[in-house]
Amino acid sequence: MTEFMRNTDAFTWSMESDPRLRSTVVTVILLDRSPDWDLIRERFDIVSRELPMFRQRVVETLPPAPPRWEYAPDFDLDFHMRRVSAPVPGTVEGVLEMARLAAMDDFDRARPMWKATLIEGLDDGGAAVLCKFHHALTDGVGGVQIAMTLFDLTEEPRAMGDLPAEPVVPTPQPFDGYRDAVRYDVSLVRSAVVETVKTAPKLLFNSIRRPLQTASAAGELAASVYRTVRPVTETGSPLMKERTLVRRLGVHEVPMSTLRDAAHRAGGSLNDAFVAGVAGGLRRYHDKHGVPVGDLHLTMPINLRTEDDGMGGNRIGLMRFDIPVGVADPAERIAKIRERTGQVRNEKSLPYTQLIAGALNLMPRWYIGSVLRHVDFLCSDVPGVPVEVYLGGAKVRMQYAFGPTIGSAVNVTLLTYKDTCALGVDVDTGAIPDYEEFHDCLVAGFDEVLALAD
Repeated sequence: MTEFMRNTDAFTWSMESDPRLRSTVVTVILLDRSPDWDLIRERFDIVSRELPMFRQRVVETLPPAPPRWEYAPDFDLDFHMRRVSAPVPGTVEGVLEMARLAAMDDFDRARPMWKATLIEGLDDGGAAVLCKFHHALTDGVGGVQIAMTLFDLTEEPRAMGDLPAEPVVPTPQPFDGYRDAVRYDVSLVRSAVVETVKTAPKLLFNSIRRPLQTASAAGELAASVYRTVRPVTETGSPLMKERTLVRRLGVHEVPMSTLRDAAHRAGGSLNDAFVAGVAGGLRRYHDKHGVPVGDLHLTMPINLRTEDDGMGGNRIGLMRFDIPVGVADPAERIAKIRERTGQVRNEKSLPYTQLIAGALNLMPRWYIGSVLRHVDFLCSDVPGVPVEVYLGGAKVRMQYAFGPTIGSAVNVTLLTYKDTCALGVDVDTGAIPDYEEFHDCLVAGFDEVLALAD
């Protein structure tokens, strides 16, 4: 049967009826010199042959079934891979400007949703690779897995053997989509009936034997689901309220060992210190504008990937909760963030992420959009490559990832490389029009967290 989108991916896909909620991810890989273009092209060809979605497009289907994946006709690798010269004067700022435009530009929905561009001729003799893909193709961890097919551990590229065979593209037949949608709906009903038959006797037995505990567990699950889908009708920030289609990208680097030491001194994890640094920057930004700030609404991806999941794919759940941005002391802020993120990571609703997303897919798009546009900021922590790697024979100097704002004022994505936490900052300029001011505040927010390590 046709492969349908997971409910979480269908959710991000359908909400893009509002272009402010697009789920486009952009990454920038900085290299010490121009790489072997033919080798890079071959590695991307391998990825496209091993991961079907890199040769597939999304096709709408008959609700309530989600959209389905279908092999795109006339797949052309050279459409998805470009080779250009860096804009004068050949600085990293020019590369980030190209990344900004890529982040704001939509995909050709008749083709697979990814592109890779080699940018040569940087002023220091280096080069960059700009990758753009839709979040439905992969999440951050899946993207790192794909990158390990592209990267080498030495300057001498490893032998990859023969190319995998190209996937066989079946000729679509009339009404195939409708038949598969009906089969999907029938299988969904069948699964629901089977699950009910299996669990009903146990639930009835527990209700009779332990009525209080059973009722309490059901109440906790219901409360957890509500916290996951609860409406957010107002931004927590009285300052960052406007949402537009214009983006601004920036970067910042933080020593990973220092950030981890600072986190441990405050009783938190690396992710807690990362979120505390972003929160500190937001507090300083509000202070600069003379606007008081308390808790802000945060969306944070939770990794749901298991050992059985293959390379690529999207295996995350998006959790929304409030962060004490107004707390000035960085150690206290880390401790409070650790407490709140710990609660979120243990939410009873997490195993039901796909069911919840399926229910949300049946809700009006305007309602979902109104909820997402009131989230204040996003933070995403992606564990990257811990050792030095090469791409097409060129040394990778640094990698940055820019996650989509999805209706928030700013998304800060942390991608580790060797001993560095590389921050990719994606700002909605309607919410934050003075980007330079915000970037200075963000740097200061991380400086006060890093000072804990001393």
